[in-house]
Amino acid sequence: MAGIGVRLNKIYSKHTIVTSIAGLGYSTVITVAPMFLVIFAVIIMQQLLGFSKLGYADRALYSSTVLYIFVFALLTASPFNAVLSRYLSDVIYRESYGDILPCYYLGMLMNVVLSSLLGIPFCIREHIVGKVSVPYVFVGYCGYMALVLVFYSMLYLSICKDYKKISFFFLIGMAAALFLSLILVKLFRVEVTFGMMIALTGGFILIASLELALIRSYFRENSGKYREVLQYFKYNWQLVATNFLYMLGLYIHNFVFWTTDMRMEVAKSFVCAETYDMATCLAMLTNISSSVIFISRVEMHFHERYKKYSEAVIGGRGIDIKNSKKRMFEQLAEELMNLVRVQFIVSVVVFFICIMFLPKLGFGGLVMQIYPCLAAGYFILFIMYAAIIFLYYFNDLNGALITALSFTSVTLLGSIFATKLPSIWYGIGLVMGSLVGWCMAYFRLRVMEKNLDTHVFCNGSIMKRGNGKRPPDKVYEKKFKITREEGW
Repeated sequence: MAGIGVRLNKIYSKHTIVTSIAGLGYSTVITVAPMFLVIFAVIIMQQLLGFSKLGYADRALYSSTVLYIFVFALLTASPFNAVLSRYLSDVIYRESYGDILPCYYLGMLMNVVLSSLLGIPFCIREHIVGKVSVPYVFVGYCGYMALVLVFYSMLYLSICKDYKKISFFFLIGMAAALFLSLILVKLFRVEVTFGMMIALTGGFILIASLELALIRSYFRENSGKYREVLQYFKYNWQLVATNFLYMLGLYIHNFVFWTTDMRMEVAKSFVCAETYDMATCLAMLTNISSSVIFISRVEMHFHERYKKYSEAVIGGRGIDIKNSKKRMFEQLAEELMNLVRVQFIVSVVVFFICIMFLPKLGFGGLVMQIYPCLAAGYFILFIMYAAIIFLYYFNDLNGALITALSFTSVTLLGSIFATKLPSIWYGIGLVMGSLVGWCMAYFRLRVMEKNLDTHVFCNGSIMKRGNGKRPPDKVYEKKFKITREEGW
């Protein structure tokens, strides 16, 4: 996300309270605004259309459908995001912009195929076994595929630094969804949950269409280099696995509790644990500001140090490389510590607000018992992800993969163990997994700090790699002849 720091530095340069608030607002817009826009739109829809007055079965079906749409759209998009992001960054660096459309089309095809392979069998079961009407199932499936395309296209606009336009598109799409839901339910007397599902799907389709139109306006040439994109998946398979494992780890503890006595089955197809899932949502929102803080700090400070180190490596003296490396890792340590300090203060304040006011709004009992442990887990988790991003900076793909694998595995095992504990410890699996992942990422960063020169200067090869017949082992032969001279 290089380039955000330039804008943030201009905002913060005046060092006033107003500019500090403006900087925080700008960071929020480019990070978490789309998520909050969707949440607000859904809540307002439910309030205006009398969602709470509907029968429990109808409300549960709608809520479960929306939950599955978001969770599995994120999971199916995760294997492609990181590796395509690297490919796009390399293409932009080479200024070969004609290679972007092949990447976009091929990545979209793979994402749609994977999402369909998961979505179609589930929808068939939802109709045949769950007895859900075909129109409702079809609209839910369309919403799922539309959100897949939304998440996929967001990657390309993020690379182009169009964060404000992404938020603007979400604002347009959710406003249109709210307006459409009112028309369908109030004017055409469509059933409430079906009308809300149609409206939400229409909003996602509108967002995906706007994103596609903007991408096509930026990139008009198509080089046709599709094979090169596939080769990136081959050589950077660690990125595919790391991003998928991280996203899986975010929800795997929920999946574990979906198999316990807390589970609720809807239409014999959807499975969830409403109490645990609500506590998870609250815990994630408690720590979501870490994304804003991380982007603000890293883009304003660390990226500049990283850039200076890279410039020193390309054409600097040995002493310049050594000094810039030292300053870069000092900045890295400072950014991690600042993230921990600031996020801890924010999380504690939000935690106490939730503890005091949420029970008055109906969020009490078991939800508030599970919430504290999960809040601690997500606090560590987001710090761990910041460390993974730093590993990406240094191209330590194996370290990032080991971190994600450790996090997901320990979270799975810890969550299975937590199901046998009292409810206050239900989130201990996430805490354990995040802590192990963070320790692994920190260890890899320390190893990278000690061996960065070897990593940067000794990973090349003298001969160009390729497929074919192996060259002969003998590379040099000295021929000489001894002659008998007179006097011997």
